[in-house]
Amino acid sequence: MFLTEWVESEVTEMKKLLIVFWVFFLAYLPVIHAGEADVVKVDAQKAGKNTYHFNVTVSHADTGWDHYANKWEVRALDGTVLGTRTLHHPHVNEQPFARSLSGVEIPDEIKTVTVRAHDSVHNYGGKVIFVDLPR
Repeated sequence: MFLTEWVESEVTEMKKLLIVFWVFFLAYLPVIHAGEADVVKVDAQKAGKNTYHFNVTVSHADTGWDHYANKWEVRALDGTVLGTRTLHHPHVNEQPFARSLSGVEIPDEIKTVTVRAHDSVHNYGGKVIFVDLPR
């Protein structure tokens, strides 16, 4: 009798743990599914001597404040950050979306830059675009 009661209580505990697991898994599934932020288009224009304007299109399956594309960066090929455009809110219903950044100072010797996006869960890792700067 004692053994069957113990087995039944263990099975009940396992069921409770499985229910908790599935609740958390399903709750965070949209966050996991959103993936990384991708840069899909970049338009760079020379605005002055060593100064550039960037218009960047980002694609990311923003789910809300818990998981959204929150910035993009212009970087030299050695990794130096030349400019950052912070994205202050999710773009759940606006995908892909474009934002610009003016006044990016880039030394004469830099001919190519990369633009990459960042999201609040995965950090970096999505599609990066190499841009040959107009002269």
